[in-house]
Amino acid sequence: MVHGRRWIKRLGIALVGLVAAAAAALVVAAQLGERKMQRRIDVPVTAVAARGDPQSIERGGYLYRSRGCMDCHGADGGGKVVVDDGNGLLVKAPDITRRPDGITAEYSDLDWTRTIRHGIKPDGRPVLIMPSEDYNRLTDQDLGGLIGYLRQMPPAQGGPAIVQLPMPVKALYAIGAIDDAAGKIDHRLPPAQPVPEGVTVEHGAYVANACIGCHGPRLEGGRIPGSPPDWPPAADLRPTPNGPMRNYADAKAFGAMLKTGKRPDGSDVSTVMPFLSLKEMKDTDVQALFLYLRGLRAGG
Repeated sequence: MVHGRRWIKRLGIALVGLVAAAAAALVVAAQLGERKMQRRIDVPVTAVAARGDPQSIERGGYLYRSRGCMDCHGADGGGKVVVDDGNGLLVKAPDITRRPDGITAEYSDLDWTRTIRHGIKPDGRPVLIMPSEDYNRLTDQDLGGLIGYLRQMPPAQGGPAIVQLPMPVKALYAIGAIDDAAGKIDHRLPPAQPVPEGVTVEHGAYVANACIGCHGPRLEGGRIPGSPPDWPPAADLRPTPNGPMRNYADAKAFGAMLKTGKRPDGSDVSTVMPFLSLKEMKDTDVQALFLYLRGLRAGG
């Protein structure tokens, strides 16, 4: 009996030691994550000039509304709370309008290009939450139009970004289980070449670039890195037998889901989807995207 008590006591001490060691490791990893957030990234960046002609501004406004920018920065560019799970994860997108005291007030074309296309702030630090991997493949024409549109947005009343990450998220970031956009992008790739706008697989592939931040570069879905625990995994957009694309017989049904957030049977799609932007997509983009997704190979 005495030996049994000694064994239990030793086991308890060992368990306490393991818990303490794990807690210490978590703290150290979180500190490393904080250091990683402050790292400086040096990549070659070629500035894309803002385009100020009416057609380019109109195109830039359409991209802003339909490619996810509006879901985080708001229709007026003033920024808003994107995530607040009540457990330490708080993300608020910044005001990106031309207000004199705003973060983008002094942005040059080079700064806009570096931030949007490469996920790197003007001071060289990574943009932590913005999915620049979605915008890295914008053509120079589209990027120039988007920058031109951003430059002419009236000043809003928002403030700077707020990014508060729980210790476990910082730890995962430190070990590479979660990465920022700058770590995902191949900065050596030349800009994408223009594709004629139309209901084609090629144009659909261009539109689908806006989906990779959540659905992954192969659009196979899975957990969204760094998302709150109650967020569902992103869907596999490939035409697998049990995948969500089986619900849509044609582009019209697919487009209706993007507009309403509901499947053909009336059930709700996860509100994590950026429906504020998706409903702004024009029919040509919707049909081309549907054509592209239906042609993907499940194993490719």
